Amino acid sequence: MRITKNFDGMTVCEKRLNYLMNVKPILNIHAIFSDAGPEYRIPPEPDKDENVKLRLRTARYNIDEACVVVNNNRIAMHRTFSNELFDFYEADINVGSEKLYYYYEVRVGKVVCYYNQIGVMRDLNPFYNFQIMPGFKTPQWAKGAVMYQIFVDRFCNGDKTNDVLTNEYAYIGQHVERVEEWDSRPNEMDVRRFYGGDLQGVMDKLDYLQDLGVDVIYFNPLFVSPSNHKYDIQDYDYIDPHIGRITDDGGSLLDEGDNDNTKASRYIKRVTGKNNLEAGNEFFAQLVSEAHRRNMKVIIDGVFNHCGSFNKWLDREHIYYASEENYEKGAYVDRNSPYHDFFKFYGDTWPDNNSYDSWWGNDTLPKLNYQGSPKLEEYILRIAAKWVSAPYNVDGWRLDVAADLGYGTEYNHEFWRKFRNVVKKANPDALILAENYGDSYDWLQGDQWDTIMNYDAFMEPVTWFLTGMQKHSDEFRQDMLGNVDNFFGVMNHNMARMGGQAVGIAMNELSNHDHSRFLTRTNRTVGRLASKGSDAASQGVNKAVFMEGVVIQMTWPGAPTIYYGDEAGVCGWTDPDNRRTYPWGHEDKELIAFHRDIIAVHKSSPALMHGSYKMLVAEHNLICYGRFCEDDVVIVVINNGDDERRVNIPAWQTGLTSHDDVEQVLVTYDGGYSTERLGYSVPGGYLDLGLRRTSAVILRKIQY
Repeated sequence: MRITKNFDGMTVCEKRLNYLMNVKPILNIHAIFSDAGPEYRIPPEPDKDENVKLRLRTARYNIDEACVVVNNNRIAMHRTFSNELFDFYEADINVGSEKLYYYYEVRVGKVVCYYNQIGVMRDLNPFYNFQIMPGFKTPQWAKGAVMYQIFVDRFCNGDKTNDVLTNEYAYIGQHVERVEEWDSRPNEMDVRRFYGGDLQGVMDKLDYLQDLGVDVIYFNPLFVSPSNHKYDIQDYDYIDPHIGRITDDGGSLLDEGDNDNTKASRYIKRVTGKNNLEAGNEFFAQLVSEAHRRNMKVIIDGVFNHCGSFNKWLDREHIYYASEENYEKGAYVDRNSPYHDFFKFYGDTWPDNNSYDSWWGNDTLPKLNYQGSPKLEEYILRIAAKWVSAPYNVDGWRLDVAADLGYGTEYNHEFWRKFRNVVKKANPDALILAENYGDSYDWLQGDQWDTIMNYDAFMEPVTWFLTGMQKHSDEFRQDMLGNVDNFFGVMNHNMARMGGQAVGIAMNELSNHDHSRFLTRTNRTVGRLASKGSDAASQGVNKAVFMEGVVIQMTWPGAPTIYYGDEAGVCGWTDPDNRRTYPWGHEDKELIAFHRDIIAVHKSSPALMHGSYKMLVAEHNLICYGRFCEDDVVIVVINNGDDERRVNIPAWQTGLTSHDDVEQVLVTYDGGYSTERLGYSVPGGYLDLGLRRTSAVILRKIQY
């Protein structure tokens, strides 16, 4: 007869005998678990007035009583089923129509503990209570989706006829430049330099993205704009012809003999001509349609806090005033412009000494004056619905500096409620994803944003733990390198403040267009392009640490998001050096293969796509966590140290028993990675594992 020892060293028979004799075991706090996922809140996103089943897991025969406290009302929970390790308690509630809060209470004799979003607690802390917002729905397709961010000008030049030409126009005091060498590096003042990447280039590389395993393409801004980054929009209704289509070129190629009037006329024709604008929009609709045919979604960037000084509403440069098309006069051209109240103007004379409110004092980024103009609000809300509707059918918005919009918190929330209503009415399955630093709790209550770019509960704690670097490469802190207390503490706090629904679809990036490349951060060097030069960004980098970061990215709750070129080994300091071109023809092929393989691991695992998460081990320079659901278990171990380690993992906390086996499905190490399968048993619910230096291991339960 086989006697199976459980995680606490007792057999199941011994535990049941003790329970029946009223000999209570010590409360096993590590067994207690619940979350906002589909196995512990059923359904996880209830409609108004819907019945919901709340579930709590405890160690088997370990507690006297469990209850859930909903809006300060204690509701008894009943043990409904058990397995070899755990008892499961449930309670049914009706959620009504208003937001509700809840936490769990567990009793053993005179011992009482509480369980909320950050785990077991001795004392109540309503700051971390679970929440249900009846009617709050997030797109199912975004849960665990693999996203790919494209800064269009630097991804691929598929159509040279639409390239910005050297001296075509002036921006911020100097003429723009067409960069002839694709592989040349960005300059310190890079905003006027164009490499020619465009939507045709993206179309040409859809096979590559599909083969990589990408589910969602996120585009940096695409609308008409004079800069390469396009966060200074001229016209929200149209794709920029320089990345879309130019069918009416406005004359012959520019040469040194052309005067400024000729150059200006050429540019005006290119960017205000309706033939080009309509052709670009039509091509973009085709690109989205082709992405959808490949089961890929498309998200676009919404820059609604500010526009650009070239914008047709302001027209500081008189572009639209000089156009042959029938544009109304901009607010800088005429004081009686219909767009005058779109902006806040200062000064007594017009237009000689007038100024306008701008974002962070940048006069090329005039701030939009929503409170002063109902017409502006109406216009932007129309734009919000337009691009998620036919014929474009975009799948969501990423919202730039979303918490800054408007001139007060009250209006900011009011606007985003209206924005959500029009977007979800036009496309109920559209994603609303905001850029925000800091606590986003107030915007994630089901009536505004769906989720956020996950700086606080992903990029920052991962970067500090693995590299000791600040995300701009502006600071190195030895005390943060390998600091597990900071890693899990920050993660737990910020994930709890976001809430389970937002976490499950959060954009988890290692790099993006605003911060240094993660591979550069692995060199633990403080610097920027101006201080160190571009070559230093790739010196002393550690690919093993980079792969550790990707392992966390692909196994953490949320939507792993690759910044174009990260998968090919692109380095770079913070903006503008992080916007180097994709290295077509000389990619790091091992890193691409690694990304392809780990994405396949991610997408093959229900636990990684939408399962529960639990910390298992936290030691200096070593973290281990589990992802699990009913039919799948994954354990991830990261050894960020310079020495080999052994670790004894309490795998039973994910539901694994002595009857289960796991296998290594991917391992990274100093020198490469492997997908070789290697099996392990789990005696007594524990997994004893040896780890190489600077390595990451993904283990998965074997299904027999």
